[in-house]
Amino acid sequence: MENLNPGHEDSSELAHEKYASEGYEDHEQPEFRNGEPVITTGQDVSRFAVDLRDDGDEALTFRSLVLGTVIAGLGAALCQIYLFKPVQMTVSTVFLLLLIYTIGNAWAKFVPQRSWTGGFFHFINPGPFSLKEHVVASLVASTAAGGSTAVQNFAVQKLYYNTNVEATTAVLATFSTACFGYGLVGLLRPLTVYPSEMVYWTNLPTVSVFQALHFNTSGNSKRVKLFWGGFTAMFIYEIIPAYIFPLLNGINIVCLASQKASASTLNFITNLFGGTDGNEGLGLLSFSFDWQYIGSTYMSLPLVQQANSWIGYFFCYFAIMGIYYSNLWNSLSFPMLSTSIFSSNGSIYDQASVFGSTFQLNETALQKVGLPALTGSNAWSNLTSNLAIGGLVAHVLLFWGSYAVDSFKLAYNREQPDPHYQAMKKYKEAPWWWYLILLALAFVAGLTVVFRGQTTLPWWSFIVALILGTFVTPFSTLLFARMGNGIATNQLMKMVAGAINPGRPVANLYFSMWSHDVVATSINLAGDLKMGQYLKIPPRVMFLTQVWGTILGAIVNYAVMVSVVDAQREILLSPTGTNVWSGQTPQSLNSAAVTWSLAKQLYGFNGPYWIVPMSLLIGMVPTAIQWLIHKRWPKIGPVTVSTIILPIIYQYSQWMSVGVNSTITSSIVVGLLSQLWLRRYHPGWYKKYNYILGGALDGGAQVMIFILSFAVFGASGVGHSFPTWAGSPGKGNVDYCNGNGALD
Repeated sequence: MENLNPGHEDSSELAHEKYASEGYEDHEQPEFRNGEPVITTGQDVSRFAVDLRDDGDEALTFRSLVLGTVIAGLGAALCQIYLFKPVQMTVSTVFLLLLIYTIGNAWAKFVPQRSWTGGFFHFINPGPFSLKEHVVASLVASTAAGGSTAVQNFAVQKLYYNTNVEATTAVLATFSTACFGYGLVGLLRPLTVYPSEMVYWTNLPTVSVFQALHFNTSGNSKRVKLFWGGFTAMFIYEIIPAYIFPLLNGINIVCLASQKASASTLNFITNLFGGTDGNEGLGLLSFSFDWQYIGSTYMSLPLVQQANSWIGYFFCYFAIMGIYYSNLWNSLSFPMLSTSIFSSNGSIYDQASVFGSTFQLNETALQKVGLPALTGSNAWSNLTSNLAIGGLVAHVLLFWGSYAVDSFKLAYNREQPDPHYQAMKKYKEAPWWWYLILLALAFVAGLTVVFRGQTTLPWWSFIVALILGTFVTPFSTLLFARMGNGIATNQLMKMVAGAINPGRPVANLYFSMWSHDVVATSINLAGDLKMGQYLKIPPRVMFLTQVWGTILGAIVNYAVMVSVVDAQREILLSPTGTNVWSGQTPQSLNSAAVTWSLAKQLYGFNGPYWIVPMSLLIGMVPTAIQWLIHKRWPKIGPVTVSTIILPIIYQYSQWMSVGVNSTITSSIVVGLLSQLWLRRYHPGWYKKYNYILGGALDGGAQVMIFILSFAVFGASGVGHSFPTWAGSPGKGNVDYCNGNGALD
């Protein structure tokens, strides 16, 4: 794309004239500052942030498949490791693509070429490592690294039900959920991929890095140098907060100043201000300097999404503290933050006695053991998750419904105005029937698991799960594509599972897998298809790439899960975990499965948590009222009413109900610096360097974490702690907030 000259005094006027002459309406013109467009909308991204260039190079080669396959193993392993961390992070695609870029260029340079051998080696080494080869290899790896809660379900069975799911069953089940999701993505492409507003903001660092490495590399030398410099610096630095000086993950002045406080005061301070260790506290005003837990997400998400999340954070502090200290749901009898389930006396719930070796409810044992109880924060998390689901459905239907209809009409007529979509019309599209066949194969694989695996799930319930996932997928994908953030819909899946499979927690797990995982996988794969559109990868190549990556990921994820669970079993079963390992994900899945399998007793109108399922309907009402206000008053003062996205606010109002919470303040600061200051006041620097820098920092941090996980954190055996000193206390919480018996 043509670069505007930021030094020309009339550059803003010239820019307006240039884009007006291209046929864009006045209301579609972006704001210009110093001759550079301020990138705000998806249309801005398509026109200014992503290059339209297509060199027509080969995409699917022997080299791209081999590199993608090999690096997929590393990506899938990293994904599983992070699922057992106290803060859930995704594997940086930038890290994977950087590794592939280095090896690919070495391959092109040192492996014999056609010019050396008269054509014999052209199949193995077709020449310079091209952008499209690079993208295909990276997407195979990132698809494998996308993760799946299906594998976490197998971890739950291994931890809580002493069931070793066979590898074949695990791979078939993971393949089934992922490929069913991909089949849906293919059918929904006109709505969730083709239009300009379907950005998938967190993929922009990856797109930016690809184009910087391959397009006019000599002219982009500063961008490439920044990338390598940032990567190297973060790689070296990350060992300090992650291992040598963990206090840097959450420095809180209140915690440091409260060492001589009374026990009751210290407990309160720890609950509100502590947050460096897993499930320690809410981390108010803590500052984190550990990039692995901050991440570049906040350098990519649009400001409107982040502003809504800040409102959610604000409510979260009041809600969780208020629930706990008011003793709502008997909260004071349990830890303030935990996803485990408890008996009424505060001990860990004896679910093995209640469900036995058949994984089905024993009424006599239930009478003896009693009903399980949730922590107040966990109940609040379930409640707000349902509010968010109800709000999501209402928001998409009311605010974006007409857009969805128009998108399908444009796609049907092949008139979608997005320039990248138009540029892709020269390639053969993957036909609809390919995706239908994939849906059929996924269905058969899933049915095989239902009949042959230890799922306790009836075949008809499996079909209901797929129908439910199919219904929710377009709603969640639309929100994620436009805002960069989705809504956790698994609470809805658990509710339905509990209603139709009472007394069967393992069946509940699998029902959720085939309903919620379909949604999660669809979002990830739709984002990859959008990346393929931005980078001009032929659609048929994208189809084969993602299916292959899905199969690889299923195999490697299962193997790494078994390794971590076997090595860290006791910590993963602990209600709190450590600042290195946490079982919060399998704990949460198990807690939901057990409690929803007792839906009548716990969530019925006479149960303690009756408000949780009701919140699904309650969540729709405020959004409907907001829509009516929007129709009458689209803008109130400086606020555009439609930019208030209630489902996002609900989602973030329970964000600190589990895990490490010392990163919230730092993430807000990163978001303000990137999306407010840089994007608005330095748009030229933002466009050229923001996504490159974010990807570099993620890549450096995650390479070091991968090394540390196996070298010293005990991912495959015994860990090796760093010697005790002030920055790494051997006893108590790392941030010195030592209430709630942390020093016992």
